[in-house]
Amino acid sequence: MVVAVLVYVVIQTLGGGGAGGGGTGGPGGVLDDALGGSLSATRIDDAQQGTDRYAQCETGADANESRDCARVAVENSLTDYWETALGTSFRPIDALVTFDGQVQTACGAATSAVGPFYCPADESIYLDTTFFDQVLERELGGPDGDFVEWYVLAHEYGHHISNLIGDMARVTDQQTGPQSLGVRLELQADCFAGAWMANSDGSTDASGEPLFAEPVSAEEVQLAQDAAEAVGDDAIQRKTQGQVTEESWTHGSSEQRARWFQEGYRSGSPESCRTFDVPRV
Repeated sequence: MVVAVLVYVVIQTLGGGGAGGGGTGGPGGVLDDALGGSLSATRIDDAQQGTDRYAQCETGADANESRDCARVAVENSLTDYWETALGTSFRPIDALVTFDGQVQTACGAATSAVGPFYCPADESIYLDTTFFDQVLERELGGPDGDFVEWYVLAHEYGHHISNLIGDMARVTDQQTGPQSLGVRLELQADCFAGAWMANSDGSTDASGEPLFAEPVSAEEVQLAQDAAEAVGDDAIQRKTQGQVTEESWTHGSSEQRARWFQEGYRSGSPESCRTFDVPRV
């Protein structure tokens, strides 16, 4: 069974697919300041093209010119940040697999209708690169811009961290609603994404050179928050069924998701993301 931890409710209702967002140029924002440090695509693959899709991604300059290489830089940054934050308890994701159409995973077969997701069985992230325009922007009215994808990738990496520290295992039931365990897991991933974003300027490559020259801009932080709000359960329900039913929430409201993302960003620390340990999230 595929664990579609970010957009399951969205895709259940709307389906997925469509053209990739943001064009084919450079990613914009913080990645426009990427330096000449080396990139590592060893954990990144494409379900259709294999490693060839990312074979040309070697430097920060490549990340400025190619959205694929920018994806490599963001994965490298996430890995570097979480290795520092968790220390010896950290291990990187096994793979970031991009796909369009369908993909085979240790959690089962998945199609583009599932959207981006993390599979704990193989500790890998599966990123449907066609999701952002068709569903998030066109269907849900979410923001455009490549940095939205980086927020989604950071959210999915956050699920990997929840898995490593044992919090994913705390989701022991299928209950739904704004205070459910499943919602707490999703909000923790949003918070982790905010913590990474606050520290992304400290990411370095294998030789110790910075990946990014400057911190994330206020505009990029706002884009990420807008994306979090767009995939809130209440926002999705208003668009797809014309009414809000809190008892069926699986990911949290727009307000919850934006608030926990901001909590991680403001604190800059994953220690602030204790969504399982507070009375109400």
